[in-house]
Amino acid sequence: MGTVSLKSILEIEQIDDLIFRGFTPQGGTGRVYGGQVIAQGLSAASHTVENRPCHSLHAYFLRPGDRSKPIIYDVDIARDGRSFSSRRVTAIQNGKQILNMALSFQVEETGLEHAEEMPDVPAPETLKSLQELQSDIIDKIPEEFRENILRKRAYEVRPVTPMDYLNPKPIDTLNNVWIRLTDDTIPDDLDHQRLVLTYMSDLTLLDSGLRVHGKDYMNTDLQTASLDHALWFYHPYKIDDWLLFSQHSPVTGAGRGLNFASIYTRDGKLVASASQEGLMRERG
Repeated sequence: MGTVSLKSILEIEQIDDLIFRGFTPQGGTGRVYGGQVIAQGLSAASHTVENRPCHSLHAYFLRPGDRSKPIIYDVDIARDGRSFSSRRVTAIQNGKQILNMALSFQVEETGLEHAEEMPDVPAPETLKSLQELQSDIIDKIPEEFRENILRKRAYEVRPVTPMDYLNPKPIDTLNNVWIRLTDDTIPDDLDHQRLVLTYMSDLTLLDSGLRVHGKDYMNTDLQTASLDHALWFYHPYKIDDWLLFSQHSPVTGAGRGLNFASIYTRDGKLVASASQEGLMRERG
C-alpha cells in the first residue's frame, strides 16, 4: 500500500451529486486490488443514503483496474422505500466499466436471531502472520512477488493452516484466517466498519479454492482473478480487533472456483458473510 493510508483510500472525492472519484496508492505491480474497488463503490453509494447502513452488496468485476489512473464511480438511486434503499454503482476507467455492483441499505431493526458457531481454532497471538511466513523465505520466492510481500500494509493476516509456499501440496479446503486492521487513523463507526471489512474481504477468499489443488497466487501456470463478490452484514464489530474469516470452497470447475466465508469476532459472534467466484484458469 506504499505510504498512503487506508483511510485516504476509503475517503473518495465527490465531484457531482452522484459522481465520485477514488484513487489508488502508487507503487506495487499488477491490477488494482479488487477489495479497494468494492470498498470505494460502497463509499460512493453510502454518500447518497442517510441513517441506513448497508446490509448487502453484490459486485461483478468486468475489467482489471489501471493503478495509474483514478476510478470514477457513478451512483444510480434505484429506490428509497420506508425500510430499504437500493443503489447501483458503476466503476469506470478510460470510458469503460471495470465493475458494477448492486447495494441495499436498511434501517436498523431487531428480530429473530440464530447463527452457526465459530470453529475452534488457535488464537491469533499463537500464529505467525502471512507476511512473516513469506518474509522468512523471501530469497526463495520469485522476484516478481517480493516487493508486494514486503510492502507495509494497513492490516495483518494470520492463517491457521498456511500453505507450504516452497513445496505446495493439496491441503484441506477449509481455510481459517485471522485478519485485523492495523491502521489506527480510521474511525470506528458503523460506516467505516463496513468499508474496512469490504476492503479486507477480497484478501483470502480465492485461496480456499486454490489450496485444495496445491496451488497459490504465485503459481505461474494459473491465471487467477476475482469474478464476482458478495457481502452480507449482520452486526457491528471493532475494526481494530481480530476477525476470523472461516472460509471454504465447495466446488471448483470450468476454470472457476466458488468460495464462502463466515466472519466472526474473536468472542464468537457471526457479524458478516461473504462469497466469491474466482477465475482459476490453467495456462496450459
